[in-house]
Amino acid sequence: MTPSLDIADHAISRQRGFLCAYDMADVSLSGDLAPIAEAAHDLPRLLPTGRIRSHLEQLPLLELTSFCADAPEHQIRTAFVRYAFLVQAYVWGEEVAPASLPASLAVPIWALARRLEQKPLLTYSAYVLDNWDRLDRSGPIALGNLYMVQHFLGGQDEAWFVMVHVAIEARAGAMLAEIPTLMEAAAQGDAGAAERGLTMISAGWDDINRIFDRMPERCDPYIYFHRVRPYIHGWQDNPALGGGLIYEGVAEAGGVPQLFRGQTGAQSSIVPAMDALLGIQHAQDPLRSFLDELHAYRPPLHRAFIDRVRKASGLRDFVAASERPDLREAYNRCVAGLGRFRTRHLEYAANYIHRQAKDALGNSSAVGTGGTPFMAYLRKHREETQRHFLKNV
Repeated sequence: MTPSLDIADHAISRQRGFLCAYDMADVSLSGDLAPIAEAAHDLPRLLPTGRIRSHLEQLPLLELTSFCADAPEHQIRTAFVRYAFLVQAYVWGEEVAPASLPASLAVPIWALARRLEQKPLLTYSAYVLDNWDRLDRSGPIALGNLYMVQHFLGGQDEAWFVMVHVAIEARAGAMLAEIPTLMEAAAQGDAGAAERGLTMISAGWDDINRIFDRMPERCDPYIYFHRVRPYIHGWQDNPALGGGLIYEGVAEAGGVPQLFRGQTGAQSSIVPAMDALLGIQHAQDPLRSFLDELHAYRPPLHRAFIDRVRKASGLRDFVAASERPDLREAYNRCVAGLGRFRTRHLEYAANYIHRQAKDALGNSSAVGTGGTPFMAYLRKHREETQRHFLKNV
C-alpha cells in the first residue's frame, strides 16, 4: 500500500507553496559571515563601478564545515542566497567573463550547495523561493505587499520580475495542497471529490495567469534583457565561458572547469508537479532531457514530491475511464489553465528575450539563462500540453 502523501513532509504549505517558511529579512548572518552579508547587500552600489571583482577578491576565505553542520536551515539557505549573488556578480559583473572563481567564493558556495543538495551557483530557489519578504507581515503574500531582499543592481524591473514569481508560487500553495486529496480520490474512485479538487486547481490557474499577465506593468523588456537577465546566466552551453568555470580551492572539483545551468523559471516546481498530477507526458527528446537535468536543480524535498506524484498519480486514467462529462470538463479546465500559462511564457520569451536579442545582437537564435534554445522548447511544451485534453464519451 502506498503511504499517504503529506505536503508538509516536502517543505510545502497551503499558505506558501514551495516558498521558504521563514521571513528572510529577519535572518541575520553575523560573525565571520557578516562581511559576506555586507558585500552582498552592497552589490547595487558596487556593480556599477565596473570593478566588482577587485572588491569581491578582498573577501575572506571562510571554511564553512561547522556552519553547514550546525547552523539552522534558514541561516544556511540565507548564506547560500548571499554567496550565490556574489558568485554571479563576480562572473558576469564585468565585460569579459573570468576563467575561474576565486577560492573565497568557490569554497563556501560549494560547501553550502553540497549541504543543501543544490548546485553551486544561483538557482531559482535562491533567486525567488528564499529571497522575499512582506512589507506588512499580517498581510498576504501578494503583489503590493512584497519586496525582494537581495538584489544585483536593484530597481523596479529587477524586483518586479522576482516578485511576480513569488506571488505565483504563493498562490500555487492551495493548488499543491489539493494534490494528495485528488490522488486519494482517484484511488478510491470518488468522482465527486476529484471534481471538487480539479475545480479548485482550475481556479488557481485562473489566478496565477492573472498574476503572470501583470509582468509588463513594472518590468520593461529592454531593461530586463540589458539590466536584469545578464546576472542570472549559468556556465553551461554559454559561449561567454567556453568550457566552463574553475572553482579554485575546491578539491572535489579537481581543478576541472565546471558546467552548471543558469537560474531559470523552468526550475520552479509548480509546473512539473501539475504535469505529474495531470499525467502530462513529454516526448523523449532533447527537451525532455533538459527537463530531467533541471530536476536536479530543485531543492531535494521538492524533487521528491514531484517524483512521488509522478509515480503514484492515477488521476488522468481515473478521469479518462469515467463516464461523467463534468469530471472530464474539470480536468480539461486544469489542462487549459496550464496551457495558458505556457502560452504566456512563450509570449514573454519572445518579447523579453527573442526580440531584444535580435535588436541588440542582430540574431534571433538567443538561448535562455539555462543555456537552451528556449523558443523551440517552450512552443513544444505548449503543444504537448494541449494534446492532453480528454474527449467526452
